[in-house]
Amino acid sequence: MSGKLPRTVGLLGGGTIGGGWAARFALNGVDVRLYDPATGALEHVQNTLDHVRRIYQRLTRTPLPKEGSLTLANSVPDAVRDVDLVQESAPERLGLKQELLAAASRAAPPDALFCSSTSGLRPTLLQAKIEHPERLLVAHPFNPLYLLPLVELCAGQQTAPDAVARADEIYRMIGMHPLVVRKEVDGFIANRLQEAMWREALWLVHDGLATVQEVDDAVRYSFGLRRAVVGPFRMSGGAAGIRRYLEQWGPMLKWPWTKLTEVPELTADFLDTLAEQSDAQVKSDNLSGSEILAKRDEALVAVLQGLRDQGFGAGETLARWEQGLRDRAAG
Repeated sequence: MSGKLPRTVGLLGGGTIGGGWAARFALNGVDVRLYDPATGALEHVQNTLDHVRRIYQRLTRTPLPKEGSLTLANSVPDAVRDVDLVQESAPERLGLKQELLAAASRAAPPDALFCSSTSGLRPTLLQAKIEHPERLLVAHPFNPLYLLPLVELCAGQQTAPDAVARADEIYRMIGMHPLVVRKEVDGFIANRLQEAMWREALWLVHDGLATVQEVDDAVRYSFGLRRAVVGPFRMSGGAAGIRRYLEQWGPMLKWPWTKLTEVPELTADFLDTLAEQSDAQVKSDNLSGSEILAKRDEALVAVLQGLRDQGFGAGETLARWEQGLRDRAAG
């Protein structure tokens, strides 16, 4: 499969993440075979595909390849027979994932690659029951994965280096930015960073220091914009550099400004507070749930296009994907 996209992928799970994978692969010309026993799973994925077709028309003017097919499989073996890649996106329950992957490994071709979309389970745990565990690794995306390019690749104790290299190549060809996790760790890299901020956000609301709206505004009107261009390290300190920056501000990291890993108890009263404030946000937007998601995606398209025009951050990934599409069409 060197230098080539998979012909067919087998998707185990068609929820938010599985539907996003279906759209990402199909619109890159890859046939998709979906297994999800939930009622309405195919309709959900088809609706996602319809939405992403429209949003990609806004995202890029580069012609997309002939769209891959989408078919619903009646069983795990039917979903993975003759596929090049199995992408598992089942609910975050270890036992369920292990059983699905084990069943898939007995029916898939001997050279098929297995990737799990798990948000935090270590791949070594997912390898426990699978045949040929050297073919399995984690490929953890972010929602909406048809727009956000990051996919974290994490190998287990038995994963072959070649499997990671193959996965890296595949995801790059469908417009993503693979980030190889150096050592197996719970939650990988991005989720550990994301959840640290999430914990602190919960404490601010829990302690009555801010509302849900105020926390959201604090992020989206300040460092949230900066993080789309640079991470916490790149360009820290500006011209003076990170050493001078940390010499000046580093001691403050020991001040009791955050709760770090402590999490407020999610009591019924606290959940009511969060729900009431979140519902008030939605009501003030005067948009339905689907309209909010559409607005989110339109805004992300604008950010990605702006970054592409500047040749920075995730915009580089978008530009690379577009060039790859042009190369494939010309070849």
